[in-house]
Amino acid sequence: MRFDGRLGFPGGLVNRQDGSLEDGLNRELSEELGEAAAAFRVERTDYRSSHVGSGPHVVAHFYAKLLTLEQLTAVEIGAPRAKDHGLEVLGLVRVPLYTLRDGVGGLPAFLENSFIGTAREQLLEALKDLRLVESGSLSKAAGRRISAPP
Repeated sequence: MRFDGRLGFPGGLVNRQDGSLEDGLNRELSEELGEAAAAFRVERTDYRSSHVGSGPHVVAHFYAKLLTLEQLTAVEIGAPRAKDHGLEVLGLVRVPLYTLRDGVGGLPAFLENSFIGTAREQLLEALKDLRLVESGSLSKAAGRRISAPP
């Protein structure tokens, strides 16, 4: 959860001191998620996509890494002590990787949250690429729009 209440992914600008995009991303992960992020390193092989950002000279690069449950739990426990917690990051949110029998609860309902930029599409891309959700159920979840009763 970002500082503005929208959902997104950790990241930021690459500094001249960063040797590569991946070095910059790993620095940002440590700043936003805490020391537990250093237990794994995002590598070039975790790259998924890029798109032109809203500002001049800005290109956003998207990476996705499959973590073990132990790595994820360590990040969740340590994140409140991260440098940028409470500033850029308000908290971590787990994505439900299921759809309830009603076809609405779980992932379809989660996708109705407010996402920053292309984060929703990036999430769907990562779920598919990492084979965390079956393609058929992912398509249904992504295509469903929940409407509130009048």
